[in-house]
Amino acid sequence: MRLRNIVALVVLLSPAVLLSGCIAKTAPAPDSSAWQGVWIAEGLTPDISGFPAEGSRWYKFLDPQAPWNEEGRKRFEAMMRSGATRKANGWGFPMMMDGAAPFQVLVTPHETLILNIYRDVRHVYTDGRAHPSEDERWPTTWGDSVGRWEGDTLVVDTVSVRNPPLYFFSAPPLSEQAHYIERFRKNGPDRIDSVMTIEDPVTLASPWVVNLSYVRAAGSDRLLNDDYANDRSEVDGDSFTITPPKR
Repeated sequence: MRLRNIVALVVLLSPAVLLSGCIAKTAPAPDSSAWQGVWIAEGLTPDISGFPAEGSRWYKFLDPQAPWNEEGRKRFEAMMRSGATRKANGWGFPMMMDGAAPFQVLVTPHETLILNIYRDVRHVYTDGRAHPSEDERWPTTWGDSVGRWEGDTLVVDTVSVRNPPLYFFSAPPLSEQAHYIERFRKNGPDRIDSVMTIEDPVTLASPWVVNLSYVRAAGSDRLLNDDYANDRSEVDGDSFTITPPKR
């Protein structure tokens, strides 16, 4: 009887043992204070149109030289021709990782959150879990992200991202089969470098590697979220304009 009870106990505990072993393979999260603060994409300054201002660099995800295949290039050219035909209430993924909106990084022992002033929020789970199975997940604006710490480097795996231009009118026209791998590393107190590798069998002929950098926003210690109570930017034909202030 005792032997049977011991065997039954081992069987019951096995999933928990396996799960704890899986979690243990993920290195502990680093000191969260190193990632605190407000961050902005290096070298990127937008104007009222949402596109980079004169003298600023271009959005790296709007790259005509990306390894588009025939379908991807057709989608890209159509997207660029469409112009600013509607407003957007955020950036979505992947544009929020090279957008005009400042963002914060919140590191916890079990997940890391990336959030910007438009309330775009990415949950990156670092507790050892895997993505849900394909029949238990569906494409969303920010996708499903799981990650792991390799020392002071955060590696993020993202899938199930809804067609990006559906949320932000000028986003790379990647398909919902795209797979994104990011490697974030703190390089000094005021800099984060990231490498994103994108594979998409529908729109890309080969992996697309995008190098991104973020610098600490000087003089800003918090995000100031806009409630759009006096939003004066409006679409006028194929561009944005500023309307008179509301009285």
